[in-house]
Amino acid sequence: MSYRSLAVALGIVVLAAAVLLWMGRNPICECGYVKFWHGETVSSENSQHIADWYTPSHILHGLVFYAFLWLILRRASLGSRFVIATAIEAAWEIAENTDTIIDRYREATIALDYYGDSILNSVADIAWMWVGFVLARVLPVWASVLLFIAAELIVGAIIRDGLTLNVIMLLAPQDWIREWQMAG
Repeated sequence: MSYRSLAVALGIVVLAAAVLLWMGRNPICECGYVKFWHGETVSSENSQHIADWYTPSHILHGLVFYAFLWLILRRASLGSRFVIATAIEAAWEIAENTDTIIDRYREATIALDYYGDSILNSVADIAWMWVGFVLARVLPVWASVLLFIAAELIVGAIIRDGLTLNVIMLLAPQDWIREWQMAG
Protein backbone atom coordinates (compact mmCIF):
# COMPACT_ATOMS: atom_id res chain seq x y z
CA MET A 1 0.00 0.00 0.00
CA SER A 2 1.41 3.40 -0.94
CA TYR A 3 2.10 6.31 1.38
CA ARG A 4 -0.26 8.33 -0.79
CA SER A 5 -3.14 5.94 -0.01
CA LEU A 6 -2.34 6.08 3.69
CA ALA A 7 -2.20 9.89 3.57
CA VAL A 8 -5.56 10.07 1.77
CA ALA A 9 -7.10 7.65 4.29
CA LEU A 10 -5.76 9.72 7.19
CA GLY A 11 -7.13 12.84 5.51
CA ILE A 12 -10.56 11.20 5.35
CA VAL A 13 -10.35 10.47 9.09
CA VAL A 14 -9.41 14.08 9.86
CA LEU A 15 -12.26 15.32 7.66
CA ALA A 16 -14.74 12.95 9.37
CA ALA A 17 -13.57 14.16 12.80
CA ALA A 18 -14.02 17.78 11.67
CA VAL A 19 -17.53 17.05 10.41
CA LEU A 20 -18.41 15.30 13.68
CA LEU A 21 -17.08 18.28 15.64
CA TRP A 22 -19.13 20.63 13.44
CA MET A 23 -22.17 18.41 14.15
CA GLY A 24 -21.67 19.04 17.86
CA ARG A 25 -20.24 15.66 18.87
CA ASN A 26 -18.08 15.63 22.00
CA PRO A 27 -14.35 15.14 21.33
CA ILE A 28 -14.10 12.70 24.26
CA CYS A 29 -16.44 11.21 26.83
CA GLU A 30 -18.34 13.79 28.88
CA CYS A 31 -16.89 11.96 31.90
CA GLY A 32 -13.68 13.88 31.16
CA TYR A 33 -11.26 11.00 30.72
CA VAL A 34 -10.23 8.50 28.06
CA LYS A 35 -10.15 4.75 28.58
CA PHE A 36 -8.84 2.13 26.19
CA TRP A 37 -11.64 -0.31 27.10
CA HIS A 38 -15.15 0.30 28.39
CA GLY A 39 -17.03 -2.96 28.80
CA GLU A 40 -20.39 -1.83 30.13
CA THR A 41 -22.91 -1.55 27.29
CA VAL A 42 -25.75 -0.01 29.29
CA SER A 43 -23.79 3.07 30.28
CA SER A 44 -23.39 6.70 29.34
CA GLU A 45 -19.74 5.87 28.59
CA ASN A 46 -20.56 3.26 25.94
CA SER A 47 -19.32 4.36 22.50
CA GLN A 48 -17.27 7.11 24.14
CA HIS A 49 -13.83 5.52 24.52
CA ILE A 50 -11.31 3.75 22.27
CA ALA A 51 -12.77 0.25 22.46
CA ASP A 52 -15.97 -1.37 23.71
CA TRP A 53 -18.17 -4.35 22.93
CA TYR A 54 -19.03 -2.80 19.54
CA THR A 55 -15.37 -2.69 18.47
CA PRO A 56 -15.56 -6.21 16.99
CA SER A 57 -18.34 -4.96 14.68
CA HIS A 58 -15.96 -2.38 13.24
CA ILE A 59 -13.25 -5.00 12.77
CA LEU A 60 -15.86 -7.06 10.92
CA HIS A 61 -16.66 -4.02 8.76
CA GLY A 62 -13.03 -4.20 7.63
CA LEU A 63 -13.35 -7.88 6.74
CA VAL A 64 -16.57 -7.25 4.82
CA PHE A 65 -15.29 -4.14 3.03
CA TYR A 66 -12.11 -5.93 1.99
CA ALA A 67 -14.07 -8.87 0.56
CA PHE A 68 -16.71 -6.71 -1.11
CA LEU A 69 -14.20 -4.31 -2.66
CA TRP A 70 -12.02 -7.23 -3.79
CA LEU A 71 -15.06 -8.73 -5.53
CA ILE A 72 -16.25 -5.58 -7.28
CA LEU A 73 -12.92 -3.72 -7.77
CA ARG A 74 -10.47 -6.58 -8.17
CA ARG A 75 -8.27 -4.59 -10.54
CA ALA A 76 -8.06 -1.56 -8.25
CA SER A 77 -4.95 -1.29 -6.13
CA LEU A 78 -5.01 -2.36 -2.51
CA GLY A 79 -4.44 1.28 -1.56
CA SER A 80 -7.44 2.44 -3.57
CA ARG A 81 -9.64 -0.19 -1.96
CA PHE A 82 -8.31 0.84 1.48
CA VAL A 83 -9.19 4.48 0.79
CA ILE A 84 -12.69 3.50 -0.38
CA ALA A 85 -13.19 1.33 2.73
CA THR A 86 -12.05 4.25 4.89
CA ALA A 87 -14.48 6.59 3.14
CA ILE A 88 -17.37 4.13 3.64
CA GLU A 89 -16.56 3.69 7.34
CA ALA A 90 -16.14 7.44 7.84
CA ALA A 91 -19.46 8.08 6.10
CA TRP A 92 -21.10 5.53 8.40
CA GLU A 93 -19.57 7.18 11.49
CA ILE A 94 -21.00 10.52 10.38
CA ALA A 95 -24.41 9.03 9.51
CA GLU A 96 -24.50 7.01 12.74
CA ASN A 97 -24.18 10.24 14.71
CA THR A 98 -27.05 12.07 13.04
CA ASP A 99 -30.25 12.59 14.98
CA THR A 100 -32.08 10.32 12.52
CA ILE A 101 -29.87 7.28 13.15
CA ILE A 102 -29.49 7.96 16.88
CA ASP A 103 -33.28 8.11 17.19
CA ARG A 104 -33.60 4.94 15.09
CA TYR A 105 -31.22 3.09 17.41
CA ARG A 106 -33.21 4.24 20.42
CA GLU A 107 -36.58 3.31 18.86
CA ALA A 108 -35.73 0.01 17.17
CA THR A 109 -32.97 -1.51 19.28
CA ILE A 110 -32.11 -2.04 22.93
CA ALA A 111 -29.88 1.06 22.87
CA LEU A 112 -32.40 3.20 24.75
CA ASP A 113 -29.72 5.41 26.29
CA TYR A 114 -27.66 5.82 23.12
CA TYR A 115 -26.87 9.46 22.36
CA GLY A 116 -24.15 9.00 19.76
CA ASP A 117 -20.40 8.45 19.78
CA SER A 118 -17.61 10.70 20.93
CA ILE A 119 -15.27 11.83 18.16
CA LEU A 120 -12.52 9.74 19.78
CA ASN A 121 -14.73 6.66 19.55
CA SER A 122 -15.66 7.35 15.92
CA VAL A 123 -12.01 7.82 14.94
CA ALA A 124 -11.10 4.65 16.84
CA ASP A 125 -13.93 2.79 15.07
CA ILE A 126 -12.39 3.74 11.73
CA ALA A 127 -9.00 2.52 12.95
CA TRP A 128 -10.59 -0.76 14.10
CA MET A 129 -12.06 -1.14 10.60
CA TRP A 130 -8.49 -0.77 9.32
CA VAL A 131 -7.48 -3.67 11.58
CA GLY A 132 -10.19 -5.82 10.01
CA PHE A 133 -9.19 -4.76 6.50
CA VAL A 134 -5.56 -5.70 7.13
CA LEU A 135 -6.58 -8.99 8.75
CA ALA A 136 -8.67 -9.83 5.68
CA ARG A 137 -5.65 -9.05 3.51
CA VAL A 138 -3.27 -11.35 5.39
CA LEU A 139 -5.54 -14.16 6.60
CA PRO A 140 -6.77 -16.97 4.40
CA VAL A 141 -10.44 -16.62 3.45
CA TRP A 142 -11.47 -19.47 5.77
CA ALA A 143 -9.81 -17.71 8.73
CA SER A 144 -11.61 -14.44 7.94
CA VAL A 145 -14.94 -16.29 7.79
CA LEU A 146 -14.14 -18.09 11.05
CA LEU A 147 -13.16 -14.79 12.69
CA PHE A 148 -16.44 -13.23 11.56
CA ILE A 149 -18.52 -16.10 12.92
CA ALA A 150 -16.56 -16.31 16.19
CA ALA A 151 -16.82 -12.56 16.82
CA GLU A 152 -20.56 -12.57 16.20
CA LEU A 153 -21.13 -15.59 18.43
CA ILE A 154 -18.92 -14.37 21.28
CA VAL A 155 -20.24 -10.80 21.30
CA GLY A 156 -23.80 -12.09 20.82
CA ALA A 157 -23.44 -14.42 23.79
CA ILE A 158 -21.96 -11.71 26.01
CA ILE A 159 -24.05 -8.62 25.14
CA ARG A 160 -26.86 -10.07 23.00
CA ASP A 161 -25.90 -7.81 20.12
CA GLY A 162 -23.39 -7.67 17.28
CA LEU A 163 -23.03 -6.57 13.69
CA THR A 164 -25.66 -8.89 12.22
CA LEU A 165 -28.24 -8.17 14.92
CA ASN A 166 -27.48 -4.46 14.70
CA VAL A 167 -28.12 -4.41 10.94
CA ILE A 168 -31.34 -6.41 11.28
CA MET A 169 -32.64 -4.18 14.06
CA LEU A 170 -31.84 -0.99 12.15
CA LEU A 171 -33.32 -2.10 8.84
CA ALA A 172 -36.15 -4.46 9.82
CA PRO A 173 -36.62 -4.59 13.60
CA GLN A 174 -37.90 -7.88 14.97
CA ASP A 175 -39.85 -7.98 18.21
CA TRP A 176 -38.52 -11.43 19.10
CA ILE A 177 -34.91 -10.20 18.77
CA ARG A 178 -35.62 -7.12 20.91
CA GLU A 179 -37.30 -9.30 23.55
CA TRP A 180 -34.35 -11.71 23.59
CA GLN A 181 -31.90 -8.80 23.85
CA MET A 182 -33.79 -7.20 26.71
CA ALA A 183 -34.00 -10.50 28.62
CA GLY A 184 -30.21 -10.55 28.99
